Amino acid sequence: QVQLVESGGGLVQAGGSLRLSCAASGRTFSDNAMGWFRQAPGSEREFVAHISSGRATYYMGSAKGRFRISRDNVKNTVTLQMNSLEPEDTAVYYCAASRYQLGTEDPGDYDYWGQGTQVTVSS
Repeated sequence: QVQLVESGGGLVQAGGSLRLSCAASGRTFSDNAMGWFRQAPGSEREFVAHISSGRATYYMGSAKGRFRISRDNVKNTVTLQMNSLEPEDTAVYYCAASRYQLGTEDPGDYDYWGQGTQVTVSS
């Protein structure tokens, strides 16, 4: 059974940092792009960042310069380091595994999803 499990969410003040981790089990994803998405209450799920199998990365506009995605294929994990957090970053954050080697912004390209981890940024 394939599982993605996120951890590291929590409550932080504006300007603070959080480090989200996603641990995969049941299969390896070294040949697949991995992504992070988020969903705020009343909003659609939106793309945050992805990393290809070759470790190329891409970020949503507001995440550039603040967030950093990385992967460890030995540990089968993906990490999202989030700095300079803003109240607008408050959302449930989801880890996902793509069916492709290159990352995309389309949630439909991702076959496996974690259950999500809550990130709350207070002003």
